[in-house]
Amino acid sequence: MKKTNTYILAIESSCDDTSCAVLCNDKVLSNITATQHIHQQHGGVVPELASRDHQKNILLTVKSALKTANIELSQLNAIAVTQGPGLMGSLLVGISFAKSLALSLQIPIIPVNHMQGHILAHLINDGDNEIPKFPFLCLTVSGGHTQLVDVKSALNIEIIGSTIDDAVGEAFDKAAKIIGLPYPGGPLIDKHAQKGNPNKYKFANAKVEDYNFSFSGIKTSFLYFINNNLKQDKNFVTNNLQDICASYQKHLINTLLNQVKKIIVDKGYKNIAIAGGVSANSCLRADLKALENEFDVKTFVPKFEYCTDNAAMIGIVAYFKYLQNNFSDFDFVPITRM
Repeated sequence: MKKTNTYILAIESSCDDTSCAVLCNDKVLSNITATQHIHQQHGGVVPELASRDHQKNILLTVKSALKTANIELSQLNAIAVTQGPGLMGSLLVGISFAKSLALSLQIPIIPVNHMQGHILAHLINDGDNEIPKFPFLCLTVSGGHTQLVDVKSALNIEIIGSTIDDAVGEAFDKAAKIIGLPYPGGPLIDKHAQKGNPNKYKFANAKVEDYNFSFSGIKTSFLYFINNNLKQDKNFVTNNLQDICASYQKHLINTLLNQVKKIIVDKGYKNIAIAGGVSANSCLRADLKALENEFDVKTFVPKFEYCTDNAAMIGIVAYFKYLQNNFSDFDFVPITRM
């Protein structure tokens, strides 16, 4: 018979943030993240530098998470770790550390799908958040993924729509780079967009079937738009930065939510959630909320600390796996694409 309280240490190292969390059942006791700043000068994440910094940060981050949670290693019931998707070197650091710790403590290890973590972050019990009822539709949006997911239960999830090329987060960051904004550019586009006119400029939209997405064409359209205007006015971006950001951002958000609207009409979902790094975008959060009156649905947005990569979301998936004794042998390997 399981203990009343289940303590799980979770480790997330899929990209450039080293994050460790301690959960007691579905409650987060600590969620500590060491952010890597070295990549800003390179305009994007450098995998080799990321894995090196994970090696520097992981022990201190784990110690900090345990101290903040006031939990001893001997109290842990399981270790959770991101198996993928992500950068191979970064994943290896987290998985190697997690395996070693679980073996030394002789407790189970639970590998977790990073994207499932983003979705189940909605199930974290913070005491003041409303948890969506099953089944619910989740739009997962990040630098590497854009998906529409049918969440039937915590461990029964089906992808019903995805991007056929680039992810929306990539579309944000690429556009930011084109107009000279530093990495990571997505949040900066959002910041400038809040003071701009979202209807000033128009961009091409790719046609896709079913509930899928496409963003490669939108990026190309934006590049041509900027280059053509710079030929006529070398100060075009500087003089129109806020309107450019607002128009481009609104176009991307409309592309996302048009598919959400389509699936609401077709399948009758009543609970709609967003997850992933791009779910921190202010325009997406506001426009999603507007769907409540338009379609008589309930919408759910994650707290900001659970939008970007964090270990708490890995821990909540592990908790539901723990309840079903869904453990793994120690021979599992990182999977860069899941």
